[in-house]
Amino acid sequence: MTHPVKNGPRHVACIMDGNGRWAAARGKPRLAGHHAGAKRCKEIVRACPDLGVTHLTIFAFSTENWRRTQSEVAGLMSLFRRYIQSEARELLAAGVRVRFIGDRVALDPKLGRLMDELELLTSKNDRLNLTIALNYGGRDEIGRATKRLAAEVAAGRLCPNDVDETVLARFLDTHVLPDPDLVVRTSGEARISNFLLWQSAYAEYEFIDTLWPDFTADRFAEAVARFGERERRFGAVTA
Repeated sequence: MTHPVKNGPRHVACIMDGNGRWAAARGKPRLAGHHAGAKRCKEIVRACPDLGVTHLTIFAFSTENWRRTQSEVAGLMSLFRRYIQSEARELLAAGVRVRFIGDRVALDPKLGRLMDELELLTSKNDRLNLTIALNYGGRDEIGRATKRLAAEVAAGRLCPNDVDETVLARFLDTHVLPDPDLVVRTSGEARISNFLLWQSAYAEYEFIDTLWPDFTADRFAEAVARFGERERRFGAVTA
């Protein structure tokens, strides 16, 4: 059994990149890569508590992913529905609390209902907080947050002079979550792709060459362990 990492991250966020390339390298359709990636995600979720990770946020579908082919988008939405239906009881039994972030308006109503039901079903769990970013974009989130904030100001419930970064954060999708300590991106790409822009201001980053379906729990544990070796100063200097 693995053990919590000394000075390890409590909140890890993952950009699960490389599913399509993994499938292409094996002569399979892209959706086969997404199915393999979903299985890997289950493994990472199971590994988190023993590593001392209390929050895991995964980037499942971005606001930009609608630009993919209609067949791939439809396949992904079907995968999300099946994942929720097949994993709900296991997540409940494992003590995982599930939340979704992102704009739900554009999603299929059936999928939206399944998301609501899973959040309610697992709402009492506290062993691991799993947040799934679905139809999520950092800029979109900030835009929606500022609209809600502006409405509060317009209604006279909030004074403009009281608006600061703490107040704005209360309107974000993640307002009940701690900021991520570590953001991991697989597949060798070194960009953040509009993911948790506000929340990751002081996160540590790991850009890893491995494609997501090959990113095992052991490799996840290695990334967590490397975080424990870093010195985090948050803008200060070591005395």
